[in-house]
Amino acid sequence: MNKTTLQSLRKVSSIKLLFGALLFCVGIFGAITNHVFSLVLSGIGVFLMLREGSEIDLMSKTYREIYYVMGLKFGKWKDLPDIEYISVFKTMESKRVQAMGASTTFSNEIYKLNLFYNRNQKIEAYRTDEINDAFENAKYLSQVLNIKILDATERESKWL
Repeated sequence: MNKTTLQSLRKVSSIKLLFGALLFCVGIFGAITNHVFSLVLSGIGVFLMLREGSEIDLMSKTYREIYYVMGLKFGKWKDLPDIEYISVFKTMESKRVQAMGASTTFSNEIYKLNLFYNRNQKIEAYRTDEINDAFENAKYLSQVLNIKILDATERESKWL
């Protein structure tokens, strides 16, 4: 692995992306045909397609929290602080779906990589559904930044 940037984006369902793109297009078409209030639909469409995440540039030792929509990334670069260690841990990600008065919650297991500095400050560096991918990226970050890895995926945390 020889990455210069590490990017992590929260997933958005395909239906939400499709509906957002449809609203965006309808809003733009409405604005072109003199229905200025249709731009509100475009705004809602952009909001539905919006994905949040983080990006770390390992060459320049900078990071940013990003907003990603329609292939564009927005966010301000900041210097990476002195990282003490990287933590790999397992958590549950919940998504709530509502339709016609009924709602349900879906949960799935994900793995997160957090970079810790100043004892308890953290930067979420990466998220994935697969444990092997999480540890592969953690090992790479450990080598590049010369830091230790804390495996917090089990009940008892251990240093690698």
